[in-house]
This record gives sequence, structure tokens and C-alpha cells, in this order.
Amino acid sequence: MTSNDAAARTDAAHATGGESPDSEHVGTPLSRLKRVVVVVAVLFTAFHIFATFLWIAPASGLRQVIPGEVLSRYMIPMHGQSWSVFAPEPINGDYRLQVRATITEGESTAETEWVDATAAELDMLTHNFFPPRAAITASELSGRYRSAYLDLDDAQQEIVALGYYNGEDWRERMEEALREHGNGGAVTDYMAIEETVNAYATQVAYAMWGEDVLQVQFVVSRQNVIPYGQRNDPEAERPAVQPYVTGWRGLIEYPGQSRERFADIFRTAVEESQR
Repeated sequence: MTSNDAAARTDAAHATGGESPDSEHVGTPLSRLKRVVVVVAVLFTAFHIFATFLWIAPASGLRQVIPGEVLSRYMIPMHGQSWSVFAPEPINGDYRLQVRATITEGESTAETEWVDATAAELDMLTHNFFPPRAAITASELSGRYRSAYLDLDDAQQEIVALGYYNGEDWRERMEEALREHGNGGAVTDYMAIEETVNAYATQVAYAMWGEDVLQVQFVVSRQNVIPYGQRNDPEAERPAVQPYVTGWRGLIEYPGQSRERFADIFRTAVEESQR
């Protein structure tokens, strides 16, 4: 090989970043890591799209492709969605979740005023391009509660309106009373959602009235919008509010909940909604 040939190969090596044109490209650890990240991202995206499709599609045996409760635990509460904003059954009403409490005042007790948890949270959506998921918690719980409540029969709804708060076994006693009227599947669903709403109401009570809370009560209500056919009628009025009353309840807290963090966010939302 002449000196000119050697110089040409040297120039080519510099032009290719120091590698000889004849050498094979060997992947670096960083490039392999990038490939792994891309593969993981693609697989996760594919799973998310498939899970979302199963969740929003009409219920069918196809959901059994994802075993157990993996699908519901993944979708709720962060990714839950549906086609209910579209015809033939669009959303046509507003939900409201109100909470009050019994608190100690010296040697006596007193009932607080109602606080509108839904209004407080929805205020976090106003003029906010990146609203927090917490801004629709009360509304979502209200919708789920109403559905479970309406599946109970008249006698069971009367039991729900009674006060259950004394003793450690108050929930067991209420469930037993409900099951005496049959309708077992509806009772199971109702007890699950009431526990969740009750735990939420407990945090609202602690946030608003401090550590002296003894019992809580919540009421879910729904008010439909003006019917589409009357949308241009200036005298049209919204239908009456439909309340679903629950009696006084004991307090429920889940492990890992932070009263302080919830109170900081919720009280700020209440103050903003009242301005």
C-alpha cells in the first residue's frame, strides 16, 4: 500500500468519526438501552390502547383476555372514560355530593353546615389547561353511588336513609339489614361504593372541621339539564333535583391516606369556589 493510499484511508476514518470504513459498527450500551426503552414504550402503548378499547366497548367475554381485576384496577381511577358524551345516551345531568358532620363542642355536640364537595372540586377545572384528576372525584363517585342506590328496592333504600354509626360493627349491621330483603348482588355493589364515598366524606369532614369529627353524612343528588327539545324556550326550567339521602355514618379511613395533604388541597378549592 502506498503512502497516498494510507493517507486516503486516514482521511476516510476521520470523516466517519474515527472508524475505518471497513470496520463493523458495534452497538454501544447506550444504543442498546435506547432500543429497550423504545420496545417497552411500544408495548406499554399497545397495552394501553387495547385496555382502553376493552373498557369503553360494550361489555363482552373479550374482557376476559385480561384476567382478574387487572383491567378495572388499571383503568380506575386514572384512565376511566366512556362514550356517554355521545348519542344515543349523552350525559344530561349534573351530580352533586354534599357532606356534613357531627362535631364535639366542649361537652356537647353540634351539626355542621353542608359543604358542596362537587362545587369545590369543579372549581379546579375552571380556566385550567392541566386540571388535576381530583377535580372530578366527587362527580364520579356520585354517579357510581346513584347507580348502585337505584338498584336497591324501596325497603333497602329506607334502610340506607337510617343512621348507622354506633359501635365498631355498624357496617356489618347495616349490610345484614339490607340482605334480609334479598337482592344480594345489588347489596354487594352498594356496600362497596358506599364505603368509598363514606371514606371520601370522612376526609372532607376532617379537612373542613378538624379532628373533632364524630360522624359524617353525605347526600348525592342529580339534576337533569333542560331537555333538548326545549333548548330554545326562554321559559324552560331545569327539572327538579333528585336527592339520594344517606343517614349518619361512622368514620372510615384507609391506610396511607393523608389528612393533611387532602385538607390543603380541598380547603383551597372550597375557598376559591366561594369567591
